[in-house]
Amino acid sequence: MTRTVRGNRIACMFVRCSPSARYTMLFSHGNAVDLGQMSSFYVGLGSRINCNIFSYDYSGYGASSGKPSEKNLYADVDAAWHALRTRYGIRPENVIVYGQSIGTVPSVDLAARYESAAVVLHSPLTSGMRVAFPDTKKTYCFDAFPNIDKISKVTSPVLVIHGTEDEVIDFSHGLALYERCQRPVEPLWVEGAGHNDVELYGQYLERLKQFVSHELVNL
Repeated sequence: MTRTVRGNRIACMFVRCSPSARYTMLFSHGNAVDLGQMSSFYVGLGSRINCNIFSYDYSGYGASSGKPSEKNLYADVDAAWHALRTRYGIRPENVIVYGQSIGTVPSVDLAARYESAAVVLHSPLTSGMRVAFPDTKKTYCFDAFPNIDKISKVTSPVLVIHGTEDEVIDFSHGLALYERCQRPVEPLWVEGAGHNDVELYGQYLERLKQFVSHELVNL
């Protein structure tokens, strides 16, 4: 457990998948899950791409206290980042910030403020308004989760992964974020994949393996 600046206690999990792993993923998961449901996925993913994984539950999720909110999301990822840095001594250049779906919101916010080895955005959204109202062209003051306005501040390499048939967050969101990245790497557009099945396609693991084992070393 670690505590946020907003006073919530956040449950964290460190999955050490490989003693030889150079990188640790700071993984912000999707909306309808918690650490208990994600743990076996983390073990499988980390062992296959030779990467340790550190994850946490947002305020109001799983064993974490408090209530879900946008401000709490940002405080939650900050607490996880600092726990990873101070308790486990993981240096920023060895952290891959990974966000899935709603988890891309705290991930982009963190990556816009701290440099890391890389950022992975899996089925990301541009903003809350743009999900609900696809014709939205600008960010209003009441719009939540404005990834589209923060992504250009991210100085680390960014890998965007999105299914072309995503029924929750349209594929156009991933494309728009990719186009605004300072340092984009070759994205993964998974033909035919929806919102919750991208990781079931073989190219998902292959792309992450290539990125972690080869590309990051040479960037």
